[in-house]
This record gives sequence, C-alpha cells and structure tokens, in this order.
Amino acid sequence: MMIFIAQNMAPIMFASLVVFLLFGYPVAFALAANGLFFFVIGVELAPLSGGVISLDWPLLGTLPNRMWQQMSNDTMLAIPFFTFMGIVLEKSGMAEDLLDTIGQLFGPIRGGLAYAVILVGALLAATTGVVAASVIAMGLISLPIMLRYGYDRRVASGVIASSGTLAQIVPPSLVLIVLADQLTVDIGSIYAGALLPSLVLAGSYAVFVFVLSLVRPDFVPALPPQARTLGSGVASLLVVVAIAGVAAFAAFRWLYPMIGSDADILGVMLGAALAYVLALADRYLKLGLMSHLAQQVVIVLIPPLALIFLVLGTIFLGIAAPTEGGAMGAAGALILAIAKKRMTWSLLRQALENTARLSAFVMFIIMGARVFSLTFYGVNGHLWIEHLLVSLPGGEMGFVFFVSVLVFFLAFFLDYFELAFIIVPLLVMPAKAIGIDLVWFGVILALVMQTSFMHPPFGFSLHFLRSVAPRRPYADSVTGRQMQPVTTGQIYAGAIPFMLIQLAMAVAVALFPSLVTDAKPERPAAQTSFELPSLGGTLPPPGPPAGLGPPAGLNAPAGLGAT
Repeated sequence: MMIFIAQNMAPIMFASLVVFLLFGYPVAFALAANGLFFFVIGVELAPLSGGVISLDWPLLGTLPNRMWQQMSNDTMLAIPFFTFMGIVLEKSGMAEDLLDTIGQLFGPIRGGLAYAVILVGALLAATTGVVAASVIAMGLISLPIMLRYGYDRRVASGVIASSGTLAQIVPPSLVLIVLADQLTVDIGSIYAGALLPSLVLAGSYAVFVFVLSLVRPDFVPALPPQARTLGSGVASLLVVVAIAGVAAFAAFRWLYPMIGSDADILGVMLGAALAYVLALADRYLKLGLMSHLAQQVVIVLIPPLALIFLVLGTIFLGIAAPTEGGAMGAAGALILAIAKKRMTWSLLRQALENTARLSAFVMFIIMGARVFSLTFYGVNGHLWIEHLLVSLPGGEMGFVFFVSVLVFFLAFFLDYFELAFIIVPLLVMPAKAIGIDLVWFGVILALVMQTSFMHPPFGFSLHFLRSVAPRRPYADSVTGRQMQPVTTGQIYAGAIPFMLIQLAMAVAVALFPSLVTDAKPERPAAQTSFELPSLGGTLPPPGPPAGLGPPAGLNAPAGLGAT
C-alpha cells in the first residue's frame, strides 16, 4: 500500500487539492497546506518510490528564495496599477456619463440602449479592466432605464452582464496579465493577440441584439422622443467625425515617412484631439457650430479613449512596458477624476483599500502556489501532467479541446485567478511539447475563463447584477409606474445566449489562429526593470515567475539530496 502511494503521489496530491477546494477552504491556504502535508509524506516515502519522489528536508529551505522570486516579479506590478485605475474611474462617474450620452446617441433606434451598453462595456473594459465595477455601474444606471422603456428583462440582464465580462478579454485585462506571466509570454504580444477577438466578441453581442430587434422588436424598443434629453444633431456629429478623419489621414501621410507603421496610431490620436478641442471651443466660446448632442458625445468619449491610448497605445508602439503603461493609466485616471472635480479623499482611500485588498489576495494565492509546486514537482507531478495531456488523441486540437472543456467546468468552482495560478502553469510544458503557440493558447484560455462569469448559477457577473437588480416591485422614479422586479431566473435565462456567443468565439479562435497570431507585434515590446534594495543576504537573481513553475533542482527525477 505504501509503495502504491509513493509511486502515485502526484495524482493523489492533485485529487486531494480538489477535495480541499470543494470543502470551501480558502485557495491560498489549501494550496500551502496541501503542499506541506504531502511534502512530509513524500520525504518519508521517498525510499519506497523507486526514484519517483525527489524530496528531502533541506529542500524546504528553498521556500524563502521561491517567495522572493515571485515578490520581485516586475510584471505583477501591473495588477495594482490597473486595479487602481479602474476603481478611480468607476468612482469618478465616468461610467454614468458614458452610459447616459451613448444611450441618447443610439436611443432613436430599436435596441439603441443595448448597443450603448455594449459599447460602454467595451470602453470600460479597456479603461477599468474590472468586471465587478462594470456590471454594477451599468446595472445601477442602465437597467432601470431599460426596464422603464419596455426592454425584456432577460435581454436587459444578459446584455449588461455579458458586456461587463468584456473586461476579462479586452486589454488591459488583469486576466491577460496573469496569463502572460504564467505562460511566460510577453504581455504586449498577448494584448495584441486578444485585441481583434475581443472586438469581434463585442460586435457579436451587437449582431445578436440587431437580429433580436428584427425578430422580436418589442423586446428592444427605441427610446420615446420625450426621453431624448440631448435632442438631435447626429448630422453635426458626423461632420465632426469627418473633419477628425481627414485630419487623422493628413497626419498619417505626414508622419509615415518619419516613423513608419506607427503613424496610423498617432494620426488617429491627433484627429481625436482636434475633435475634442473643437467641441470644447464650441461649448465654452458659444460658437454654435455643433449640436448639443455632438458636443456631449465628443467631450464624454475622448477622455476615456485618450486613456486607452495612454495605456495600450504606448504598449503597442513599444514606448512603454505594460507595467509602465499601467502606472501611466493610474496617473491618467487621477487626472481625469480631478478634471471632473470628483476627486475626494474618500474616493482615494476607497481606491487604495480595494487595490491593496485585491493585490494581497493575488499574492497570497501566488505564495500558496509556490509551496504547492515545491512538492508537486518533487513528486514528478509535472511529468505526470505532461504524459497525461500529450497522449490525448487529436494532437494540438485535441489538447486544446480537452483543456478548454476542463477549464470551463473548473470555472464552476474556481475564479480566474485561482485557475490561472493552479491549472495554467501545469499546462505550459505539455503545450510546449506539442508545439502550441502559447499566445494563441492564452487567448483561448482567456475566452473560456470569461464564461466563468456568465454560466448559471455560478457566474460572478450574474451575482453582481443580482446584487443591484430590483428584487421587489417598485415605483419608477420618472414615470411613477409600478414596475415588476427582475427575478434570478430571468437573469440566468438572459445570460445563456451570451455565454454561447462567448464559447463560439473561443471555438472560432481555436479554428482560426490567425485571428491572434497575425496581430502579434514583430518588434519586441519595451522592457522595464527595477533595482531592488539588498535584503542583507546573497539571494540568487530572480528566476522565471510562473506561479507553479519547477523549483531549482527539480528538473531531474532524482539527486535532490545532494543539491
């Protein structure tokens, strides 16, 4: 019996971790406790394992070095930066301004409010990267308006919940940061690879609403004229867009001989800046050249677009590394909040507290994962996983299909951070052995993980919406009519079509890798490094930052005792 346990320690250890998690223990402590428990068992059973177990007591002394490697990982600094940026923008009322203005712009057409929610969801995803903030903000602001003007409750719930989950896949997503770190790929490459699939996904949501507006127009009615408080003036807006487009093209033609392919991004930036200056001049100098609607759309849209450029544009241009882009985004969010005169000490304190809480949560999971991996690699768990997955039928596509299905079902119980730090590192070696492009693989995993926010009854996005959706009949604040509540069943029913769209997008990326691989930058992304103060010891330089990566000395099945 002891020999059987010793020679099959890896699957027993993995199954025990699953049991720990199913009992509801915190993930970080479950990982660490599981790792230490099986370390003790592994040391005692090593003589009976026939060389399978390579653990001894001195190896435990490497834990501080492994913790240091992760704490000195520059990439992870992007997480608190982007989290802080998202919270400041959400608390400063940017989501409210965007939803109100874009809703007025699209209001006259059937499904206009739904289109507005999808567009604002994509913009919030590209500026905040926080699903909870997006869903709650849109649920509080848009859901009452959609219900007031006759939207079907299932459609309204599904559109809001799914648009909020775009924060999972639209750069600068926190999920993509963690996946890039765990897959040991460049963040700029995975950002560029995810950009087109994320835009196609948002467009697929809009196509679904468009088809619904044709089949069931009563589900997505247009805003009545009395609700369009910004008036008309779309023609004026089109003129401004045309002027900005001409200016962008002229700037592109002027800059292209000097800077090459990057001229298109800078040209668009200059065209948008011109439109913003024109709108401000028209409003404050009372020139009367633009309609009130056109003014409001330009003034509300350009700042978040500028912030997106500040973060993503500098990364794609190679000017800044993702960590530096996150720092600029955080600074930009503070500047926007100050410009809107909404920056208060209370807002700043809330943003810092929430950022510290999320960062501590992530770091504790990472530390638990390092303890778990020390033992798991010492019992050759990485080889067990590799042999198990490489032998799957179907080659590359069989591997991708199996892993996607596995992650989809594990997402019922684990959130994306837990999946990224526990499961993803175990997939790297098998994926490399098969020859899979890790950036493409990471985008597929991100799309599948996105469904974890949408599948009933476990999806976090559905719970976020449930927390702000009306549970009891209420009197509408504008019309005074008695409105019926939104039931949990309606939220779940509304989520299913959008979850299927997400899965279809994952399948499309799997079948057409060029959606990702053609967008990868040819030049290396900007790099950054930090000089950390000495801790008084002689620790070796930090190694690869993968959460469950093999500790030094565990590449061979035996011989650890001497090292």
